[in-house]
Amino acid sequence: MGQVLDRIDGVAEEIRGQAVQSEADCRLTDTAAALLRDSGAIRLLQPKLYGGYEVHPREFAETVMGVAALDGASGWVTGIVGVHPWELAFADPQVQEEIWGEDNDTWMASPYAPMGVATPVDGGYVLKGRWSFSSGTDHCQWAFLGAMVGDGEGGIAMPPSSLHVILPRTDYQIVEDTWDVIGLRGTGSKDLIVDGAFVPGYRTLNASKVMDGRAQKEAGRPEPVYNMPYSCMFPLGITAAVIGITEGALACHIAVQKDRVAITGQKIKEDPYVLSAIGESAAEINASRVSRIETADRFYDKVDAGKEITFEERAIGRRTQIAAAWRAVRAVDEIFARAGGGALHYKTPMQRFWRDAHAGLAHAVHVPGPTNHASALTQLGGEPQGMMRAMI
Repeated sequence: MGQVLDRIDGVAEEIRGQAVQSEADCRLTDTAAALLRDSGAIRLLQPKLYGGYEVHPREFAETVMGVAALDGASGWVTGIVGVHPWELAFADPQVQEEIWGEDNDTWMASPYAPMGVATPVDGGYVLKGRWSFSSGTDHCQWAFLGAMVGDGEGGIAMPPSSLHVILPRTDYQIVEDTWDVIGLRGTGSKDLIVDGAFVPGYRTLNASKVMDGRAQKEAGRPEPVYNMPYSCMFPLGITAAVIGITEGALACHIAVQKDRVAITGQKIKEDPYVLSAIGESAAEINASRVSRIETADRFYDKVDAGKEITFEERAIGRRTQIAAAWRAVRAVDEIFARAGGGALHYKTPMQRFWRDAHAGLAHAVHVPGPTNHASALTQLGGEPQGMMRAMI
């Protein structure tokens, strides 16, 4: 296992210990963020030129899982914020230097969803919009934001095209009290507002090129990790966090059931039905972990050999990734239903893992319908169109 995960293991109790306060604050505590920053977890996919590790995607996923098993919110932020250095690695070198030149521990927020409009002007764009779900944003000094290209008259240019724009903290407002939710509360995934900020052209990336791999090739990055498909790397940290959360829930459940006695007086470890549920759920959660990592391994090996990942392979990879998240959360439902009334108390971490796992499924990368449709249609010789190709 990598050195970063070793550091995480060394501060595991401290990370666990911040979870209750992070949830109460609706953001990671400064201490929780510092623990992640000091471990190097957010620099796993960052270029070595700027103090990063350029690790294999497997190591990134396993580290996210390890953090999430301690605290779901910390794991989620590791997975979301931790993937941004991967994209910045093939952005214009000038913006890389602006962000990392003085401090290679500078974090970037998001989201990539095109919730704003970037209107072309001399030398760049003027950006306006409001974005939701900016995870970890209180601890970030820059942000990647998705935007549609405007037509200069208040509308969207046709044919439609979108950008990933990169802004410093001074150019956007974090809207407080916009993250009061039932799960993943500690992620602090608040709204952002941009009202007419100028974005130089070099601080933008063509979203279509990022998603189909042209941006990576045009940047001339030879490292295999930076030539991985966006549709593998972007969901990787998110689903890894969900799987890690379910592993944390399983660990909590097992720890409590060891000494639990049912109302009938029977020891739980003598109840064959509970034991069966634990065994089946553990197997399902492990299968989710293995399937998620196997896709990353296989894609990396193919990219490393200089081969292209086809649309069909990407679609099947996304289908596998989505199924892994749903399988793991269903497994947690099975053990939570058998955990007894004690698991409902806010003083126990089991209920928080259960809520965080379900909240993680709500992310757009876990919507199964269109991806299942696209993957099956492609395998049957069809050609998915429009939204069926989204995020693949």
